[in-house]
Amino acid sequence: MLTLYGIPNCDTIKKARRWLADQQIDATFHDYRKDGLERELLETFEANLGWEKLLNKRGTTWRGLDDETKNNIDRDSAIELMLAHPAMIKRPVLSDGKRYLLGFSEKDWQAFFA
Repeated sequence: MLTLYGIPNCDTIKKARRWLADQQIDATFHDYRKDGLERELLETFEANLGWEKLLNKRGTTWRGLDDETKNNIDRDSAIELMLAHPAMIKRPVLSDGKRYLLGFSEKDWQAFFA
């Protein structure tokens, strides 16, 4: 079962969903805000993708953090931040249950489905 994880108003999520539709690939959409985000799922993402890649440092939530938090970030504190603020997770995460892909790049997605 293919699942696309993210938040629906994200432009990258919209591109990814459009690409999947154009390729006629069915995927369930998991909205972090509506469907929730469990620690176990986030830790699975982290184990497969790494917290450094998973943590979105470009967004307004990250920029709003105090310098002490930003300067002392580690795996555990990153996971706590992403659980509290799912918008801090880079988007999208795509998974077939065995493989995980982060972000949207048409080239990478084509390779994922090849």
